[in-house]
Order: sequence, then C-alpha cells, then structure tokens
Amino acid sequence: MTAELVRGQNHPLPDNRLEIRVTAGTPVVAAVTLGDEAGRVIADRPWLAHPGEPHLEGVEVPRQAAADHRLAVDLGAMPPSVQVVHVLLALPGAAARPGAPADFGATPAPRLAVTRPDGTAIAGFSITGLGPETALLAVELYRRQAAWKVRAVGQGYQGGLPALFLDQGVPDAAGVAGAIHTAVDREQARSVAPPPAAGPRGGTAAPRGTSGAPGASGPAGPAAASGASGASGPAASSGSSGGRVDYSHPRRRAAQQQQPPAAPPRPAAAPAAGPVPQPRAGGQTPPPPPANAPHVPVAGDAPGRSMEERLYNQVWGMFEDLARSVAAYRSAADFAQSRLEQELDRLLADPRTRGGPAADAAREEAQARQAALVDQAREVLDRDLAQLAAEVEVVDPALPPEFAGWENPAWHAYRVPDRLPLAVRLGSLSLPEVPDLRIPLLSRLPLERGLWIDSAENRRAAMDTAVSIAARLLASHPVGSFAVHALDPAGSGAVAFAPLYAGGALVLPPPAAGIAGVSGLLTRLTERVDLIQMARRGGVVDELPPGFDTAEQLLIVNEFPYGFDDRSVNQLRYLADEGPSAGVHLLVVADREDASAYGPVLDPMWRALLRLTPLPSDHLCDPWVGHAWTYEPAMVPPGSRVLTDVLGRVAAARPAYGP
Repeated sequence: MTAELVRGQNHPLPDNRLEIRVTAGTPVVAAVTLGDEAGRVIADRPWLAHPGEPHLEGVEVPRQAAADHRLAVDLGAMPPSVQVVHVLLALPGAAARPGAPADFGATPAPRLAVTRPDGTAIAGFSITGLGPETALLAVELYRRQAAWKVRAVGQGYQGGLPALFLDQGVPDAAGVAGAIHTAVDREQARSVAPPPAAGPRGGTAAPRGTSGAPGASGPAGPAAASGASGASGPAASSGSSGGRVDYSHPRRRAAQQQQPPAAPPRPAAAPAAGPVPQPRAGGQTPPPPPANAPHVPVAGDAPGRSMEERLYNQVWGMFEDLARSVAAYRSAADFAQSRLEQELDRLLADPRTRGGPAADAAREEAQARQAALVDQAREVLDRDLAQLAAEVEVVDPALPPEFAGWENPAWHAYRVPDRLPLAVRLGSLSLPEVPDLRIPLLSRLPLERGLWIDSAENRRAAMDTAVSIAARLLASHPVGSFAVHALDPAGSGAVAFAPLYAGGALVLPPPAAGIAGVSGLLTRLTERVDLIQMARRGGVVDELPPGFDTAEQLLIVNEFPYGFDDRSVNQLRYLADEGPSAGVHLLVVADREDASAYGPVLDPMWRALLRLTPLPSDHLCDPWVGHAWTYEPAMVPPGSRVLTDVLGRVAAARPAYGP
C-alpha cells in the first residue's frame, strides 16, 4: 500500500534499488546531492548529479528539463560517508523556458513518487503551498541504523538553486547553479520541437479550463436546499475528436479555447531530446506513451492565481464533470427505455404481431437493442468515472486542511492560518451511480448564508455535525478573527459542546440557557448587526466605538424553537436575513416539524439557510441538470484525536475565542 506523506513525515524504504518519479506539470530540472549526517555536501568526493553530469555513484538523473522525470537510485552503492541523498527540483533558466511560469506558485503542485524499479509504489508526496520559490529540496533519503528512509521535505527557495546550494554548504553556490542552467540550455538547443497538437481532446480527460468565475459566492454549486429546482440544460455536448463525446462543462471548454492552459499539455510539456527517453534503472528504455493515452491527473492543474485557488477550481471542475457524465448516462438510458416502450407499443397495436414466435422474436430484438444502448452508455460513463477517480486520488492528498476531510493527514501538520482561506469544506457529495466517488463540498469564506442541521432523524448526530463544522470554521480563521456563541436553552447540548471547551478554544461564556439567556444574546447580536449596517450606510466603518470586536461571529442554536418567545424568533429571522452581510452567521440545529406551530412565519428563515443533514441524504440539487446529490457530513473518524489536537492548537494561539 502506498504511503501518502506530508511535510516532515518519513517512511521506511524496503529496497535499495529505487526510482523517484517526478510529475510537475511544467518543465523542471531534477538534480541530486549527496550529504553527510548534517545534510552538508561531501566536498572530498563527487556530490552532485545534474543534467550536465547525470551519473553519480548510485544515482542517475535525466539530461534535460521535463515535466516528468525518472531518477534511478541504488542506495546499496552509496559509500559509508553518504548519509543523506537530497532530491532537488528547479525551474530552468529563461532561455530554456520562454513564456513559462516564473515560480512554483504559478505551476501545478509537483508530485514525487518513490517506487521500485518495476513501478510498485512505496511512498508519494505532493508539494503544495508554494509561492515565489524557484527551487525545491523535495525529498531526502537518509540512513537510520543501517536502514534507509524517505522524508518529505518540500522546502522552497525564492533565491533558486544558488540559495539552496548555499544552504547545503556549497562553496561556489552561484557558479554551480549557473553550470546546471548552462547544461540545461545546451540540452534544450539539441532537442527537437514537438509536433503541433492535433486538436482538442474529447472527454473529461481533457485539461480543464475555468470552473466558473470564482466571485463572491464561487463557482455555481449545489447551494440550493432540498426541493430547489436547478435549470436543467443539455445532458452532454458532442465533441469533434474521433466521435468521442465531451462531457465536461461547456463553460470550461469555452474558457479553455479562449485562455492559455494553466499548465503545459501532458505529456508533450517537455521537448524530447535526441537520444531520449531516459533509461530506467535497469538500463531499459521505456516505450513512449501511446497517442491515445489517458490524461495523467495532476493536483492543481486548474486555472488560478495561487495553488489554493487552483485546487478550489479543480474540485469544482470534478463536480461539474461528474454531473455532466452521469446526466449523459441517465439521458441515454432514458432514451433507450423510451424507444423500447414505443417499439413494444407498436407490436401490441398490430393484431398480427401481438403473439406467436414472430412477436416473441421482435420483442427480444427490441430488448437487445435497449440493452446495447445502455451498455454503450455505461461503458462511456465507466471510462469517465475511472478518470475522475484517478484525479480524486491525486487531488485529495494535496488539499490544504480547510479543503480536506478530518481523516486527511494534512490536519496532522495543521497550523493556525495567518489569513482567511478561500473556502471551507462542509462535507462530501456523491451520486447513486458511483457512491464511492466523493467530491468535497466547499463553501466560500466568509459564509454568505447560514446553515441548518436537520435534527429530525438523530438529534445527537446533528449536534455532533454542528460542532464539527464550528471547529472547522474556528480552525480556518486567523487568530482573533472568529468568535463562537451558543444558545442551548435546556442545556441538552452540553455533551456535544464538550470538545469545544475541553480543547480550550472556547472558555467563556457557556452556552446561553433559559429564555433570559437566549433573549440577551440575540439582542446583543442584533444590535451589532444594526450598528455595522448604520456605519456602512454612513460611510464611517472605520469609526466604530473603541474596543468594538470586528471578528466574524457564529451563533450555534440548539433545540430551536424550544425556549424562544415571539421576540426571539423575530430576532433570529432578522439574523438569518441580515446577519451574513454584517459578519454574523447562524448554525441552527432544529427539526422543521417542531417549528410547524409558527406556520409560514419561519419559511423565509428556512429558505435563507443551507440545509445539511447529520446522516447521508440525497437532498442537494445542482443548478445544471438537477441531480439529487447525496450529502455526507465531514465527521471526525471514530477514536481520532484530530479534533482535540486542532482545537488545542487554536487555543494555544489564542486563549479564548469570543467575548
């Protein structure tokens, strides 16, 4: 089983003969340095393998910059003085990459896979969160008690290779870096330019364009609550490449034609040199990929100004592709069934074909045609689902904590952010045709509408879901920029609220109880909304009273409408409508049937909230084809301490959230 590593994590290596496979999405230079126990290069022996000198004792690297690399390593051939093998990546010089990205922040996330020579994967590492860096110390292989391990490093250097080499104790760091870039330029001059592209590819394997303009509310998603009817468009658009059908979102195809791709096409991103492809560790030359090979997914290959935005757009792109592919399959299956019924009706309408051997044969032929159409549609769907599943496997490990599930290793390296992230994960979405393929449900920050957790089926699970979402929102905001309040009139949510208080993220006050506590807290929050709105209308937002808390506010409401009088109900309706614009957000845990005594008075409030469920439920609709998506909340795995650890780090950064 492949180990997916995060920064700082290590993994034992079972074999000495290895391949390190690099997928970068843009041409990069690969190099290897040999170091001592402190990671400093060993000056009394050859210590560097690069395109100009690709062979080193136990190491072989490619001769030129490319989007895909295979580095051969034989750890058994390493001298005893070599304790660390560093794998380096760098963007080539301007002469070798005209028009290429200026830094790693503008490229897809580089990914490294450590494998056996036969391709069996051992460990993988996606280097996310990069910005102005132009060189990386990607991974290191190091000795521990006569055994070797791999450690995910992902250390970037804005100063490029000179800064990296200087950090490793290279005497003439700038000169060594210049020699590497000169060798890359020389190999580039010998290469043969790739043939022009034959045209756009069909199917979901085609590189994505934009997934919708990420405006204030982000790309259109399943934001409509249960019962919402999305505008159903055509199920699929026909492609023009070899008769295949392009099921990707048409808006993204148009953007793909109008804009240059975010990353060079694969695998033709790197020009091919004369004697290449690069040999494997065993000396055999790998065959070139076939012309119709499927697109290799890369984390962060969607457009965007940062890796976070590219991953966000890529997630919504996967959602759109899944919606379109399933819509095309359902449309084809419905057409086949409709045609079968029409043929059977015609047989029954004619007395000569109602019975007998000829009628039986005609019915069997009609049923066979219907089955053939469905099988053909299913084959296309399975092809697209396999491509999406491969993309999910690549994207999930690269997601930042705010986008990832609680089970993702990214949370083990969590740090309180110093800026507001683009979005936060509220759960996962899937369709009945492929229930195991789950797409993250991301909501832009700050929240533009409140949330309602339906407690009709399981009140305790609903409260656990609310606490999980509240903790995720706390962990996604910078220190002091988010406060949480709770209304628990009867005190029934004490056990569910315990993780928030046990972790120290919330210290005071306890959840407001009783009618007086409910009324007092709602009054303070409604007055806050009034004050902010008046300040905005008067253009004096910067002149709020001294000491005014400008943090976003989240109000968790348990057991609504118990403990609420008419005045409190009206205040809650006001907060649902006007609160988000003033930074006050609702998280209501309630059963709508319990509030039926209020009649239509509360209908506007329910419509203003996004309904979520504590158990998997198919109640969210997409705006394109009206699929009923199954929503699954983002819950902490049983027995995991990740929630406690994350809230503990939040508490360590700031002793208390809220007044």
